[in-house]
Amino acid sequence: MGSHMSKKSPETSSAINELHYKTELSSYEAACKLDTDLQTFDTTLQTRTNQVINTLAVGVEVRSLSFDSLKQVTGCLLEMNQEVVKVILECKKDIWKSQELFELVEEYFENSLQTLDFCTALEKCLKRARDSQLLILVALQQFEEESELGDNRYVRTLQELKNFKAAGDPFTEEFFQIFQSVYKQQILMLEKLQVRKNKLDKKLKYIHSWRKVSRQKEVISSMQAGTYVAIKDLDNIRILIDRLEVEIESLLHNVDFAIEEEAVKVAIKEIKKKLGVFMKNVEDLGVQADICSRDIRRARTVVLQRIIKHPHN
Repeated sequence: MGSHMSKKSPETSSAINELHYKTELSSYEAACKLDTDLQTFDTTLQTRTNQVINTLAVGVEVRSLSFDSLKQVTGCLLEMNQEVVKVILECKKDIWKSQELFELVEEYFENSLQTLDFCTALEKCLKRARDSQLLILVALQQFEEESELGDNRYVRTLQELKNFKAAGDPFTEEFFQIFQSVYKQQILMLEKLQVRKNKLDKKLKYIHSWRKVSRQKEVISSMQAGTYVAIKDLDNIRILIDRLEVEIESLLHNVDFAIEEEAVKVAIKEIKKKLGVFMKNVEDLGVQADICSRDIRRARTVVLQRIIKHPHN
């Protein structure tokens, strides 16, 4: 297979490279005509470059470079570098020149705040779940004490079980509405970001818009990553809530059986079997809620850093 590959001569390679550089230079010159910022930068760059060349040329003529000459060259190079820094820092303003991107950034931060509000609502539900867990533990303790006393009526045990039943489902209908709203917002946000990213990918083909577009794309990508992680966290939360709901329903069924059928011993035996799973699900959901909140705050920070970061960071 290697015999079918032809080697280019040095002359051919040189010609190709020269054509490539001419094409790039033509593109750059065209970009300068279209971008006033780039025109200013180009003029300054040429002035600084000429100063460096002239200084070096004088040094060559006398076959030596004085300390002052080197200092002047170094100063020119530093000024050129500072001009580059200035141009890059100006890119921050480019983000807000695009109304569409500005609105996307605003929407992203608003969505993330609402998701944090959801995490707060979830914490309240978890507190109610832990309170219900405590009621079950008290009921089990009362059962042990009444059993030792030989009190087969289990009055205090039944009362605690009734308290557990009265507490009901810790996850309210309002909570599930908040979840659905937040989840839908995150999905729509991800779709909008993808559409915007596709537009920017097309613009990146043109060199005159590369500087501004690549900067915007970096912000878009950060928001995409943050939104994707938020959706995955919400998916995990939904799975854990579903599991917990099953365990709560099972416990309530056993409590009803104990109250209505006066079969306290049988019901307590079943409750003991399921309590461990219930407690673990509550703990797992609490951990996932913390992860979700932390991921959202971290993503917000990353997006802000992408917007305001120094080019050397």
